[in-house]
Amino acid sequence: MSRPESLQNALSGEALIDRLQREAPRAPLMDTFGRAVSYLRVSVTDRCDFRCVYCMAEHMTFLPKPELLTLEELDRLCSAFVARGVKKLRLTGGEPLVRRDVMTLFRSLSRHLDSGALEELTLTTNGSQLARFAKELAACGVKRINVSLDTLDPQRFRALTRWGDLPKVLAGIDAAQDAGIHVKLNAVALAGENEDEIPSLIEWAHGRDMDVSLIEVMPLGETGAERIDQYLPLTTVRERLAQRWTLEDIAFRTGGPARYVSIKETGGRLGFITPLTHNFCEGCNRVRVTCTGTLYMCLGQDDAADLRSPLRASESDDKLHAALDDAIFRKPKGHDFVIDRPGRPPALRRHMSVTGG
Repeated sequence: MSRPESLQNALSGEALIDRLQREAPRAPLMDTFGRAVSYLRVSVTDRCDFRCVYCMAEHMTFLPKPELLTLEELDRLCSAFVARGVKKLRLTGGEPLVRRDVMTLFRSLSRHLDSGALEELTLTTNGSQLARFAKELAACGVKRINVSLDTLDPQRFRALTRWGDLPKVLAGIDAAQDAGIHVKLNAVALAGENEDEIPSLIEWAHGRDMDVSLIEVMPLGETGAERIDQYLPLTTVRERLAQRWTLEDIAFRTGGPARYVSIKETGGRLGFITPLTHNFCEGCNRVRVTCTGTLYMCLGQDDAADLRSPLRASESDDKLHAALDDAIFRKPKGHDFVIDRPGRPPALRRHMSVTGG
């Protein structure tokens, strides 16, 4: 073996040892309320190819690309959380699949599935890019994804997303199912917009073996619309659905905040995510990291921790893990979401796309 080859192999060996040391199991992340953090949502970009009326302003200002963590840094950050007991990892955005070369991140993170350290690698997507990436995602061990879809009416879809193309999203869903990926739909319940369509959307999804989760609009960021006008309590939605179908509460959970019922007539599951009508914080096992390395211990609070600085301060992860310990110690008991009157600014000024919508 030539000297350059020998040196390269030695360096590769050292890099492997460094990685194994960094990813060695450490003490689980536990907050002061006894909740273990086992679910991490990571925004890989704040950019999106839609401008949904409840999520973004029409003319958004996005972060300069140099401020974003590199894909290698995102891998290292996610791996540090896996070493601390995170079992479910969800990549989000913005729209995660518009991040250039994002599949290299999925391929690299899939090693934690192979080792058994990670139980699930998944993503939330608007579906616009799924036709391109579904097979690759399945090859990386992604078995289940969430697709945000609020309507099956093309004109209404264009109005709600401002830029979206419904046939492209439906083709993406087809491609994901053809690749063997289970698809769950997320639909935001919007007063006066899609509330009349909720039953037909559920029937369509259940007819294709897809679960559905309904979500109350969240007061995050200025979008040019009054949130109180968009807000449709899911208690009201459930009452309406119960007049149409037989709903039975079930213990099924996916690791997130949804509480599920089974619908006897459709044979499918329906989840309710209710940050406003029913605070779901008591069993919260989740934290979120932005594409700039800012850790939010609670979606509905402003307190945050900078993970980018300790990540870049050393090749060792000691400072990063110290920052994680300090941050999780500050994880609050619950959020502060409130929607109560017109003209009130959003509960939090950051947009949902910043922290992983």
